[in-house]
Amino acid sequence: MTLHLLPTRTGGAAENMALDFLLLQRYPQANAARFRHYEWHRPAFTFGLSQSLEFVRAQLPTGENFDLCRRPTGGGVVDHRDDWTYTLVIPRGHPLEAERATQSYRSVHACLADALRALGAPVVLKERPIDETASTLPGVCFQRAEVFDVLNEHTGDKVAGAAQKRNKNGLLLQGSIWMPAAGAVDWAAFAEKFSSALAAALGAGMEPAPWPEFADGEVEALIEQYSSPEWMEYR
Repeated sequence: MTLHLLPTRTGGAAENMALDFLLLQRYPQANAARFRHYEWHRPAFTFGLSQSLEFVRAQLPTGENFDLCRRPTGGGVVDHRDDWTYTLVIPRGHPLEAERATQSYRSVHACLADALRALGAPVVLKERPIDETASTLPGVCFQRAEVFDVLNEHTGDKVAGAAQKRNKNGLLLQGSIWMPAAGAVDWAAFAEKFSSALAAALGAGMEPAPWPEFADGEVEALIEQYSSPEWMEYR
């Protein structure tokens, strides 16, 4: 297997979510894993597939303009105003794709933590099980750490979380690193170390790949869907 390293792109919230989903559904080389880091045209928040829009709106800052979009994955509300955002797709049939969600989550976050520690960031995985008395409903991502999230060892702040979706095409993992909690990090060097660690965990070679060509109108149609009131209200 090969891990394709895709170019960094900047988009609006609906565009970024649509492209992530198409990387799972329509990637031309279906047997290759794919990884990308991406950025945002303007301040943005995303929220999990099963979350109530009413709940989400109550968590957002007032008096500010920002993009908002429901993700194709689960998880809570994620603030992308100062994060390092990435997507990993593992094709169907790979051993890590077939693992339980907790194990794939742990494996990816172990790679992420190793890459940050190599650059001097004081981070650890949250290894203790979730408190069984606490709510398991997804809330606001960086306000509460779940098991196998990445934490700042000194402050206890959550550094990284992710959300997953599995279907017949494989595993889509959308991840976010809250950069202020990680401290002073060379993010270009981190991208190299993180992608190398992921390739090793997948047992894959690694190579840069051009942005895939999707069918005419497919990207635009999905962006329109992800921008629609129906998608925002979806439960």
